[in-house]
This record gives sequence, structure tokens and C-alpha cells, in this order.
Amino acid sequence: MTNWRDYGASDLPVPLAAALDAFVEHGYHGTSVRDIAARAGLSVPGLYHHFPSKQSLLQGLLELTMQDLLRRSEEALIEAGDSPVDRFDAVVESLLRFHMYRREQAFVGSTELRSLDPEYHEVYIGHRIKQQRMVDDVVAAGVADGSFMTPAPKGAARAVATMCVGVSTWYRVDGPMSADELIKQNLEFARSIVDYRPR
Repeated sequence: MTNWRDYGASDLPVPLAAALDAFVEHGYHGTSVRDIAARAGLSVPGLYHHFPSKQSLLQGLLELTMQDLLRRSEEALIEAGDSPVDRFDAVVESLLRFHMYRREQAFVGSTELRSLDPEYHEVYIGHRIKQQRMVDDVVAAGVADGSFMTPAPKGAARAVATMCVGVSTWYRVDGPMSADELIKQNLEFARSIVDYRPR
């Protein structure tokens, strides 16, 4: 099992990696199955052997993306132990790292919600709610033990999650700050949102 902080190159199956590139470049509706097949080095029938439709490619991509995000967040919380502050820092760091190192997958997940079939749309939203509840729960625990003084725990938790997700729109590997520097800075921002009071 890989450490939740470790990010190498994405290990998406070739058809899904090709679909990701095409969706980022042209959007779901602007992408043809023929284009995805060409990027994957497959014939159209060969692509359909693995994924029977363009919709199945989008769903497969987003399902693997959310499984990866949720796994990393769950492992971060387990490693953090029982302290609400440590758990808050861990889930925030996990969200930040994911949206820094899996920017393109996060981008497609945000921009192509409208393109999902209704049945899978419900499943995907369920994954997002599960992730948000991890943040909600650690903020509520921090308020309960006096570590966080925000009068609006759920609103603060949503603001923290939104800040973390937003990193995917501007983070650059070759930017002026290192990943660890950005994480440290944004952890401070997140603690400010929940009004952290050292005890």
C-alpha cells in the first residue's frame, strides 16, 4: 500500500488516461470516441472492448479518481490518531495534495458533472458528500473540544474544502513555492477559517 502523501505518475489504464487528456483539452462533449481511441493507440472497436461508450469512460475515470481521493483521506485520518486538530490538519493536507498532484482529474470531476448520466451522477455526488463529511466531522470534533471557535462549523468545513479543491485551478509544479510550502501556508489559512485556538 502506498503512503497517502506519495504521488508518482498517474497509473490510470491507457484508455482512461487517453480520455482524461481529451476531456481536459476539448471537454466531454467536444471529444469523440475516435479521438480517445487514437490517443490510446487502439481502434474504435478495440476501445469499445474495454469501455462500451464515451459515458463509461467518463464514469470509469471519475470513479477511480474518487476512490483514490477517499482512500488517501481515510488513511490520513487513521494515521493522525484521535486529536481533532491533528485529524483536521491531516484531511486538509490530503485534500491539498490530491488537488495539486491530480489536478487534471480534479478538473474533469468538477467541470463534467453536467455530463454524467443521472444514475452515476447520484453515485458520484455520494462520493463527494462522503469526502465533505470527513471534513465536517473533524471540524465538529474540534469545536466540541474547544480547539476551534468558529460559530458555523458546517459552513467553515465547506469553506475549507472549497479552498482545497480550488488549488487544482492554479497550482503549478514549477511555481514560486514548493508543494510543502504551499501546503503549510494553506494549512494556516484553513486553521484561520475554523478559528483555531491553541490549547
